[in-house]
Amino acid sequence: MLRDIDLAVHTGEVVVLLGASGSGKSTLCRCINRLETIGSGSITIDGREIPVEGRALARFRAQVGMVFQSFNLFGHKTVLENLTLAPVKVNGLTRPQATERAHQHLARVGLADKVGAYPAELSGGQQQRVAIARALAVEPRLILFDEPTSALDPEMVKEVLDVMAELAAEGTTMLVVTHEMGFARRAADRVVFLDQGQVLENGTPEEFLTTPRTDRARDFLSKILRH
Repeated sequence: MLRDIDLAVHTGEVVVLLGASGSGKSTLCRCINRLETIGSGSITIDGREIPVEGRALARFRAQVGMVFQSFNLFGHKTVLENLTLAPVKVNGLTRPQATERAHQHLARVGLADKVGAYPAELSGGQQQRVAIARALAVEPRLILFDEPTSALDPEMVKEVLDVMAELAAEGTTMLVVTHEMGFARRAADRVVFLDQGQVLENGTPEEFLTTPRTDRARDFLSKILRH
């Protein structure tokens, strides 16, 4: 359960959410996209409250990309079909426009040669990079990443984090749930540490990783950085 969350993510900013399992990181990420219902408070983008349901919510979701830990690609569709579905159905692009955009974003994540492949024919790292390209294909204002590397074999983690770091360097607005401390140090503008549904710390990666203010954060870091 989230409690008294007060958090702003600015355009072009990369914010990493850290915390132990059950601290509320993924719940917060899912609340922003209305995949979880909030009991009170408000969530706004550009000063406008996010719709709760219906077509207005669908239009909002067209502005926010989301990358899940389990990829969530359509297994019966090719890579190209996965990328063109939302731009055509939600954004109103023509199929040639959506196809051109899909090719651009697949090249961006290093998978230009996989347009005709099906998800089952790809490695986990490749599937997650397709998922990132799919999120980019709607040209979102914000991309939410919910533990995007947690389901990957260790050797595949780097290829996904490298793509994410490149997006961060290009000024993509990102909210990232992860335990990858190297990514937080390398790419984040801010680290937000949650515990039991509350924000305990909110500062730069350097501040949080070298001089955490709370005992809970120090304990968390001692366990994470030891391994």
